[in-house]
Amino acid sequence: MKVFFFEVEDWQVQYLQQALHAHGLEGRIDADFTEERLDASHLARLKDYEAIAVFVWSKVSSEAVEAMPQLRLVLTMSTGYDHIDLDACAKRGIVVCNVPRYGENTVAEHTFALILSLSRKLSQAYFQVLQGDFSNSALRGFDLYGKTLGVVGAGNIGLHVIRIGRGFGMRVLAYDTKPHPLLAEVLGFSYVDLDTLLRESDVVTLHVPALPQTYHLIDRDALSKMKRGALLINTARGSVVDTEAVLWALDEGILGGVGLDVFEGEEYIKEETMLLKMPMAEQALRNVVQTHLLLRRKNVVFTPHIAFNSQEAVLRILDTTVENLAAFCKGSPVNVVS
Repeated sequence: MKVFFFEVEDWQVQYLQQALHAHGLEGRIDADFTEERLDASHLARLKDYEAIAVFVWSKVSSEAVEAMPQLRLVLTMSTGYDHIDLDACAKRGIVVCNVPRYGENTVAEHTFALILSLSRKLSQAYFQVLQGDFSNSALRGFDLYGKTLGVVGAGNIGLHVIRIGRGFGMRVLAYDTKPHPLLAEVLGFSYVDLDTLLRESDVVTLHVPALPQTYHLIDRDALSKMKRGALLINTARGSVVDTEAVLWALDEGILGGVGLDVFEGEEYIKEETMLLKMPMAEQALRNVVQTHLLLRRKNVVFTPHIAFNSQEAVLRILDTTVENLAAFCKGSPVNVVS
């Protein structure tokens, strides 16, 4: 079986090769590796490949699927799979597998890194000191203890965020389409509707997948309901937040600060020449411009989609990906998404 792994670093190649050997796949799998993301330039080379492994920057579009006639398996080295055209795969009977659990605590810890960066003005303090200014009058932050944390999406990651928030002594509210009252009782939080969460929370953090129903979940209307001066944190997906609305909320003083690990158009900021090749180039360019405007704000903290990126979490991703491949080869696929 020919498999092509995209978006893997040099050290990960060796790790994957050892994992393939450990699962008895050496000799059964003909694997190729590259640090590059999958794009149109690779498709001619992939005609004979039966499986591909990708991360979120590789777009497995219907055109890509059509260009790979032997493709039977798509392995995404992520929990989210909005970068894969599931309908196109389903029509061809192509199995898609993800990594459902690898970084719940990892993303939750990064969420609080962003919260603390804003609540204690760490980023602002760092750059001020670099300029030789050691005054602290403009650097007074606020305690998390006693504040209300609103968690939008109380799944695996959200529950870890809730546990950490409770450890800080925060009151925690959660909004989720599938509430679990027993968990709320055990962990000491309350389920509420989204409007109540937005209205009462001092910090709102997002942990929902990128779905049509979550697109711009946080828009101007939602932001207008938030407590004045609250913080907004997004380590989920960029499409969940309307960037233009966030700029408006900052200008109006509704938001006291924003912490983002993901944002609309982030894939184009990584490689802005892609904008010229897009049918929706105007909207993509708008997203990039809006993001650059956000970057200039003292009360906005950015990280480049690294919430998942701890050594431990990356190893769990690689291990699960090889396990998914091994299960498929045995005729019993696991972690299948549809």
